[in-house]
Amino acid sequence: MEKTFKSKLPGVGTSIFAVMSGLARREGAVNLSQGFPDFPIDPALIDLVYAYMKKGYNQYAPMPGVPQLRQAIARKIRRLYHTAVSPDDEITVTAGATQALFNTITALVHPGDEVIVFEPAYDSYVPAILLNGGRPVYVRLTKPDFRIRWDEVAEKISAQTRMIILNTPNNPGGYVLSDEDWQQLARLVRGKDIIILSDEVYEHIIFDGLSHQSILRYPELYARGVAVFSFGKTFHATGWKTGYTVAPPRLTEEIRKVHQFNVFAVNTPVQYALAEYLENPARYEGLPAFYQAKRDYFINGLKGSRWKVMPTRGTYFIGLDYSDISPLGDMDFAVKLTRDYKVASIPFSAFYHDGYDQHILRFCFAKQEETLDKALQILAKL
Repeated sequence: MEKTFKSKLPGVGTSIFAVMSGLARREGAVNLSQGFPDFPIDPALIDLVYAYMKKGYNQYAPMPGVPQLRQAIARKIRRLYHTAVSPDDEITVTAGATQALFNTITALVHPGDEVIVFEPAYDSYVPAILLNGGRPVYVRLTKPDFRIRWDEVAEKISAQTRMIILNTPNNPGGYVLSDEDWQQLARLVRGKDIIILSDEVYEHIIFDGLSHQSILRYPELYARGVAVFSFGKTFHATGWKTGYTVAPPRLTEEIRKVHQFNVFAVNTPVQYALAEYLENPARYEGLPAFYQAKRDYFINGLKGSRWKVMPTRGTYFIGLDYSDISPLGDMDFAVKLTRDYKVASIPFSAFYHDGYDQHILRFCFAKQEETLDKALQILAKL
């Protein structure tokens, strides 16, 4: 008799992003669901990739990443966060931030370990925890500000807590951790054997004069921390799947053990191109103003409508409360909005393990004005 197949992730289906993007394609809807820009990346970056391909940089890169890129990242970190990290022992180039997160969780979470996850949460955290035998412990954040209440976090910490996962700026909540947040976290974990995994892929997409408070600014926390970053988010090239981790040598050593048997190495010509491209800080310094203009354009286009705009201080997403428009649950309303009105979004409940529904949809405003206008003409009339 054939042995019964047993799934390692029985409760996990197709990602909501793939589901809603697929529905948008079938319905011919404006796709503001999945988080990718619909405008071109800098031609100079494309030219650099092509140039390195022509020069013959087309074979395997070193497992941790090409030295030139790791050195450029280290210089960027020193410039932005006033922290010195070793390109040899603390930086690892990965196949996007999702792989960086998976590497880190796989390397550092053991069966029976508890991992604190703040919801709404990016959907890759929990499956990685479960695959490695860990147990997610949820802290629910709610509208309108989705801020962390640290007294609730303190109640969730136990002797089994191995890791706390943070995401700042937060997708989809839009909150940005402050210096006081990091200080409170430091007080909570002091004297405890807890790793901090800080997902910082939107480090340059931050608004209203705020500055990004990376874990790399806090030596006490970085000593037990892993920071994850994304070139795809920064340079509008999500399909290139290139990111990196920054962690102390003892943690980097463990992360690389997983990395080498996962993808081993990352796209070689793209790494060389990014190393050269990073030498001009202006190429990322203008991102806050660039995306804040898009956020404000989207919000202004909804003035006078029945949508309630959730505050967003970072990322290129915004939450809209539709309570005054429909009594439907958010998944049903997201489908109706896509099929009947031709605008695709993501239901916020997809970011909660228990489907917690606050009647909010997430929209991506990393789009050309022409795309946003098409969506706004529809949304503003509902």
